[in-house]
Amino acid sequence: MGVMKYFSFVLLVVMVLSMTHAQASKKKSWCSETVPYKMGIEKMTKLHFYFHDNITGDYPTTFKIAEAPGVSNTSSTFFGELYMADDPLTVGPDPNSRLIGRAQGLFGFSAQKDLSLIMGLSLVFTGNKKFNGSTINIFTRNPIANTDREFAIVGGTGYFKFARGFVTAKTYWASGKNAIVEYSCNVVHY
Repeated sequence: MGVMKYFSFVLLVVMVLSMTHAQASKKKSWCSETVPYKMGIEKMTKLHFYFHDNITGDYPTTFKIAEAPGVSNTSSTFFGELYMADDPLTVGPDPNSRLIGRAQGLFGFSAQKDLSLIMGLSLVFTGNKKFNGSTINIFTRNPIANTDREFAIVGGTGYFKFARGFVTAKTYWASGKNAIVEYSCNVVHY
């Protein structure tokens, strides 16, 4: 009789666990099923403006926030220096030309043998009703000793949702660590 009660108990436990599992599998998962996604037609927007990086002088817009101890001060390439930027973007190369936004983010000197940066910047547009508050996000290597460069656009917000593309950058003027750079953006977005 004891063996029968034991098997009955085990059978009851198995049935309860099976029902609990069946009910749990009907609950909503942490992820939804994959469904077709159609947002609309992609478009390309071309932008042209100037980036003003002012590290020295009366009105700096970029500040050194870190450096590699014992390395940065002796490196000819400033290797290990890290900067925070909030640089103006203007319609022309003159710093007093119309402001259309800011380049906000980080860049650091990333090469031991040549002048090169790694940059993570958001180009935040403010001077145009259509683009106001929208961003284009750049994460790229920047070999600053080259006059012409190309940067990767890795995302965007607002008008530039799901952005991808590239920026061609050309040094317009440089003096020490200060520079004015011409940016031409080819942005594919929805």
